[in-house]
Amino acid sequence: MERDIDIWLVGNTGLRSPNRIQEGFRIYAESPFVGNFRGRDNEIGFMNLLNERGIIHNEAGKDASGSHARKWRLMFAKNGLIYPPLKKVDGSQAELGALDAITPFGRTFLAADTYPAMQECFLRAMSVAQFPLPGEGYFAPLRWVLTIMLELERRTGLSEISRIEFALWAQTTTPQDDLSAVVDRILDLRERRQHAALKRKFDRGEIERRAECYHKKADNFLDYADMNMRYLRITGIFQRRGRGLMILPTKHVLAEQLAQSSVSENSLLHAYKMLCAGAPLPTDDVPVARKLLDALQKLLKERHIAFEPPAPPLETAVQINVARQRLEQLLAQTDELQYAQRQCHEWREISDYMTLILRGGGKKSYDEDYEIEVPRDELPVYLEWILWRAILAINHLTTMPYEVRGFKMDADFMPVSTAGGGKGDLYSEFDDFAILTEVTMSSSSRQEAMEGEPVRRHVSDAVLRWAPKPVYGLFIAVKIDTNTAETFRHGIWYTKQEERQELQIVPLTLAQYRTYFNAMFASGNAVPTRVRELLLLCAKDRAAMDAPLWKAHVEKIVQSRAQMLMESARSTYVYEDVEAHKAAEEFSSYRK
Repeated sequence: MERDIDIWLVGNTGLRSPNRIQEGFRIYAESPFVGNFRGRDNEIGFMNLLNERGIIHNEAGKDASGSHARKWRLMFAKNGLIYPPLKKVDGSQAELGALDAITPFGRTFLAADTYPAMQECFLRAMSVAQFPLPGEGYFAPLRWVLTIMLELERRTGLSEISRIEFALWAQTTTPQDDLSAVVDRILDLRERRQHAALKRKFDRGEIERRAECYHKKADNFLDYADMNMRYLRITGIFQRRGRGLMILPTKHVLAEQLAQSSVSENSLLHAYKMLCAGAPLPTDDVPVARKLLDALQKLLKERHIAFEPPAPPLETAVQINVARQRLEQLLAQTDELQYAQRQCHEWREISDYMTLILRGGGKKSYDEDYEIEVPRDELPVYLEWILWRAILAINHLTTMPYEVRGFKMDADFMPVSTAGGGKGDLYSEFDDFAILTEVTMSSSSRQEAMEGEPVRRHVSDAVLRWAPKPVYGLFIAVKIDTNTAETFRHGIWYTKQEERQELQIVPLTLAQYRTYFNAMFASGNAVPTRVRELLLLCAKDRAAMDAPLWKAHVEKIVQSRAQMLMESARSTYVYEDVEAHKAAEEFSSYRK
């Protein structure tokens, strides 16, 4: 393995998040560029369309060549959503399908209306052996990674592979390498790293040594590893383990089946035909589907999660897989409950995420193996997600965590997409009141036009839904436009029955919310009543003010109440909640 090496790529660094592929592909499917996707004018045209729809952000025409469109086209083709180009030596384009036309599998992908359904599409695509091996044959990186991880599990008891291990010895190898030797290298690296005092310095040294056999930028090792792992996780068969990967326990049987074969001697035309039609999975066969269902039921019993055994008929693979997916949803909801209970102890990380959003995205490293990141092109969904976590941290909800949010998450509770239209963002119900939180990254003068009507309508619906409980609207943005504040200052809305409502909607900047959030937890006052107190004080006497004065009043109230909480911390306050007490204890030790 001292030969020259290369790094295989299952994704594209220019299309950072595979979660956005479906959004972009929907736009493509409705555009005039279907089957007409070549040439500079068409590439620029589609790129501009993506930019107009908010899928990409081509700042001030930074990309004038249409390279964004080429990256999206590559990902559409690599995943079998459009017919890829076929060289004459590999077969006839006519036999495969019209270049860049939408494939049958592309139609299936468009119809995938749940996150698990979309994940299965990616799994089918990435299971196809379409990456050339030196000499003859093709391989599927996903299957090869599973093979490595299962061998690691056989030797160590755990399937996990770290970021540096993946970067140096997974994405740089293929099934033509000796599996045992690859895993030997990984375990040797792991042992030496455990004894290294300076982990980052150690990693840099290992990358430099491996780069002696690599004739491109050494930075590619970690950059490509992060990208490859993001794309592999979208299949639903992996989950995060630190900054690396592990096999999802519920998909272990499927992983074993996929790892049985990672190489194909069939032609590229054969691979593309299978890719574009929708590649088969082991779960399409009844015995494997049943085995996966049985393993899941065993896991639920081991974790003492009550469930109704799947009802017959369970004769076809489709019926069995539907039953399994229902149980997987139950498991995911149980895991989400446990995740929610941890949030009050993770409030500092929540606050750090807010800071990153305020900075327009970026990263924060806590140590060599733990880092948080807000991608610059995913700010809206991260804003919604982190405020959901903040609500969970404050606790005392009478609703389930998954009933609060409308956005989608992956198996690691990371955000995938924002809430769909037609309803509010975050619904929080407590014993005596409810809060509807609406969020936006919009900060221009169009903020009022975009948010004024829907926010009031959603709060109105919530008032009717939760009557007679009082309902408060909380609008959070990085910057509050004065016209938006004026609309919410009046807060008037008429229902369909012509009933006049005076809605209480308080606009806060994210910085203001973060200030108060930190003060609540630092003082041990992190309970919903503190949030209600803030909203009531901010809304008080707003009718006597104009919008600029009200914004100044809100700022004054936030700062004064936060200061009051901090001054009363740990002396006069009687803790209302044991979890808030624990969080404050953690803060005390953290400050020391």
